[in-house]
Amino acid sequence: MPDDAPASVRREVDSLREQIEFHNRQYHTLDRPRITDAEFDALLAKLEELETRYGLQSPDSPTQRVGSEPLPGFVEVRHEIPMLSLEKAFSEEEFVQFETRTLKRAGIEGAIEYCCEPKVDGVAVSLVYRDGVLERGATRGDGVNGEDITHNVRTIHDIPLRLEGSDLTGTRIEIRGEVFLGKQGFAALNERAREEEDRTYVNPRNTAAGAIRQLDSRNTARLPLQMYCYSLGVAEGLDLPETLFETFDLLDQWGLKTNADRQLCTGADACLEYCRRLLEKRPDLDYEIDGAVIKINRLDLQRELGQTARSPRWAIAWKFPAEEKSARVLAVDFQVGRMGTITPVARLEPVFVGGVTVSNTSLHNMDEIERLGLCVGDTVIVRRAGDVIPQIVEVIEQGEERGEVKMPDVCPACGSPVELDGDIQYRCNAGLICPAQRRQSVGHFASRTAMDIEGLGEKLIEQLVDSGTVKNVADLYRLSAEELAAFERMGPKSAENLVSAIEKSRNTSLPRFLIALGIREVGDATAAALAAHFGDLEPLMNADAEALQEVPDVGEVVARHIREFFDNSENLELIAALREAGVNWPTEETGTRDSLPLTGQTFVLTGTLERLTRNEAKAKLVALGAKVAGSVSTRTSCVVAGESAGSKLTKAEELEIRILDEQEFMDFLEQHSNLALSERGGD
Repeated sequence: MPDDAPASVRREVDSLREQIEFHNRQYHTLDRPRITDAEFDALLAKLEELETRYGLQSPDSPTQRVGSEPLPGFVEVRHEIPMLSLEKAFSEEEFVQFETRTLKRAGIEGAIEYCCEPKVDGVAVSLVYRDGVLERGATRGDGVNGEDITHNVRTIHDIPLRLEGSDLTGTRIEIRGEVFLGKQGFAALNERAREEEDRTYVNPRNTAAGAIRQLDSRNTARLPLQMYCYSLGVAEGLDLPETLFETFDLLDQWGLKTNADRQLCTGADACLEYCRRLLEKRPDLDYEIDGAVIKINRLDLQRELGQTARSPRWAIAWKFPAEEKSARVLAVDFQVGRMGTITPVARLEPVFVGGVTVSNTSLHNMDEIERLGLCVGDTVIVRRAGDVIPQIVEVIEQGEERGEVKMPDVCPACGSPVELDGDIQYRCNAGLICPAQRRQSVGHFASRTAMDIEGLGEKLIEQLVDSGTVKNVADLYRLSAEELAAFERMGPKSAENLVSAIEKSRNTSLPRFLIALGIREVGDATAAALAAHFGDLEPLMNADAEALQEVPDVGEVVARHIREFFDNSENLELIAALREAGVNWPTEETGTRDSLPLTGQTFVLTGTLERLTRNEAKAKLVALGAKVAGSVSTRTSCVVAGESAGSKLTKAEELEIRILDEQEFMDFLEQHSNLALSERGGD
């Protein structure tokens, strides 16, 4: 504290901080508040007033939880000890196999003592405390590198800014845990959004993940995020306990929140019984879980068993089966996508399954409806596991009055004829004449990986298109704040912010511009590859199909879509209008792939991915500079392992090659795609 602050003031500030942190812990961690909210607010206001008057602010003060000015971007953090993912067991047999391997490796006869706890469906976070004071918070990222989110974790009341207990001078401690949004907090958040006629959130996990990665910590502070701590990483300057269960006690003593539903279990049978009881208890918990985490309790045995490149050998995640609920099909609507594809969507009686309320789900195509034998009025089984999109898996009861589902003859949005495109897909070929396609194209143009126009939401786009104000994306650059302010739920300040965001988007990069154009099958990875190959738009527009196929992983079909786009006179007029409106980008360097983030790395794909086809995954990797091989060797940099991965995964583990599961791979792609875009001047 500054020397010129009176001693009495310094003592009062210390006392206020101590009182506030005590009551914070009573309220947020122990759920035993001792004072009213008004009394707490009065203490905080007094502390803030004294700190401001005498310049006594410090990083560990409770007043620092309210959030601060936005940061320009995230800083990458390298984890000293990798934050590995866990091996997964989906059946009792797989867990018994895990214990058999563990006993054999450890040379133990008899049963092992395990520490079991719920697998909270949240976001893994690392906290570093130096001398007991919070120094840094970081996301897990890809396990090796994460992002610095210190400004956001300071706003979470479960995370103490200074550890309690004994003197921690000279220590540096890394604490790991899961940040999540509880069911009550999530429900209250959506209730508030409905009252404000704002967009509701999809599920607690995605909401927490988005909140923890805000550049503006004031946005994070608005959400009632929580954290359960479960392990130590780096630990310098202190004696560690001998077991994981004792480590939980130590975390409690430091004022960190841990999960009270943990339990010691000896042997596989006891662990499986814990998992069964937890599954029964799941609906009554105030937080979402998708399984249990089972770890060997003895820390010396953990160290002895070690780890593979992907996961520790002393822990496993028991995954609960997918949740299924029954629901009645109220109707089947037909949605028109950005490219005119018409997709049947089932409207359901709302049903809560897998952590979200499901009221509609895609039926994909007419073949799927025929396979299910589905009619309006039928009762169906809806399945959802983790972040997988809900799906209808079967019809369990036919309705008394069944309505046959038929593809409409004309587009539901514009009345143009509907045509069969290929074997199963139907399409409206009206293009931007169709208001549904126009709305979708404007939304795509403004999206984060394209022109990144913040504040241009779905409801406003609908108003702009339906009123005729925006007939194509070039019209966005003619909008004024006064014009925007006249639309529903758009005040003067919001209008000014949107105009500023549109103005900012004029300076972009070629990859972002190509994404924004909405060329069929040209996503972020293909756009980056095209930009790196051709350097500027004109050479790309003039390239024939043969020249296009010289770009890595641009095949005959993608080349045809690109040529069809640039052969369309309306698209050329749109590009000219955008350039006339001031949209510009720097010329890309061509002739080398050395600048791409994955240049020199070799990847192998194995197993089944749910969110990408094998070809899509390969295309994304190649566009980022990687080579994709068909077999694992010592030259392999990384293996991407989907469900039912086989011998390639086994060999990768034997060679201790880095392994990514599907979620880690998607995070990895996003991180490196953003890097590729920003290096080309896109951010």
